Amino acid sequence: PPSADHVHVSRSADGGESWSEPEPGELPNNNSSVQYVPLADGRLALVLNNSSAADATARRVSLYDEIDDEGLANGGPADQVPASQAHFAAGDGGGTAFWGAPRAPLTLALSADGGRTWPVTRDLETGDGHCLTNNSRDRLNREFSYPTILQGADGTLHIAYTYWRQAIKYVRVAPDWAAGV
Repeated sequence: PPSADHVHVSRSADGGESWSEPEPGELPNNNSSVQYVPLADGRLALVLNNSSAADATARRVSLYDEIDDEGLANGGPADQVPASQAHFAAGDGGGTAFWGAPRAPLTLALSADGGRTWPVTRDLETGDGHCLTNNSRDRLNREFSYPTILQGADGTLHIAYTYWRQAIKYVRVAPDWAAGV
């Protein structure tokens, strides 16, 4: 399986009956979700964390390693290993999922060529994106994640995402905001 260090692209030439093998695209991925929407003008808009495994200094053992029925097992951070010592680090060829890469910045990207290139990007949120713990009660988890995006009838983009795993944040922007227009 492919590494999760890039947003992967698969294409269909027959209306979705068959698809190409997924291949890494130019945008990074930190093993977090992304979402895109085709715009009325033919462009694509994508929301993602503009970071990858290369941006991480440590890895979590697993995504849910410290959660119990009460919210936190042991009340402390997850077991961590230095990224340099993690066999599942990006580039090992194993393609195994990894956790701990920063989930920030949260970025809006635009493509005018069907997702082949993404020349226009602009950050919606910046910060350290720390997610080596699930502890959001004490504001130790500072990720921006799980984005969703849609385009309204007036062309406005509506974007929602988790903010530090404490709230859902909603922003509304014009598509050309990303290009600084």
